[in-house]
Amino acid sequence: MLKHCPHAACAVNSRAFCGTLATERRPRQVKRLYTPGQIIVSAGQQEDWFATILSGVVTLTKTMADGREQIVGLLLASDFLGRPFARANSCGAQAATTVELCCFDRQYFEDLMRSCLETRHLFLERTLTELDAAREWMLLLGCKTAEERVASLVLFMAKRMRSQTADRSSRPQTLHFDLPLSRTQMAEYLGLRIETVCRQIKRLRAAGIIETNNGRAITVHDMGKLERMAE
Repeated sequence: MLKHCPHAACAVNSRAFCGTLATERRPRQVKRLYTPGQIIVSAGQQEDWFATILSGVVTLTKTMADGREQIVGLLLASDFLGRPFARANSCGAQAATTVELCCFDRQYFEDLMRSCLETRHLFLERTLTELDAAREWMLLLGCKTAEERVASLVLFMAKRMRSQTADRSSRPQTLHFDLPLSRTQMAEYLGLRIETVCRQIKRLRAAGIIETNNGRAITVHDMGKLERMAE
């Protein structure tokens, strides 16, 4: 079901890419809602829209010839979903949680990038930031221990959740949120066995750094300790 998405009411307007555009240049947008596990975009296909994530977590996946699937990225609120000027999507996108997207026309956005230097500059800046993050993740997968990998993933999620709070200046040491990935998905993303992930979660809990509750609820008690363990 689609419905019009007014810019003024957008929950991520101050952080999203489209929020940086002048009002007269912003495309008409509609909302789309996806349930956990639902496919948003399939690899090898091209959608006629791009999107900003309003809420929830999206996993980006690659599938090998024998059917094995690997999570290669995570997108959260305010992130951009889509690949301008590509004939097909290189990755599939799936809702890890309930996801709400703010979608806008592909052709309009690509024309805007061709005609507006500022838009190209902003998009390039965001793309380079994502490239830096991908290089950091290569370092994590290539050099870090299992303990450091799990701590890094929890830290990444905690920082993103903290950045979405209303009062960012307070930088609270204690954070409460739900992990968007199951233990199995965490293992796939980190290149570890599920038993290893569970063991490292227990170590973080035993060290008093985190507390886990029913389901995926997690409390980070000390961001400083978590950062040191991740590094």
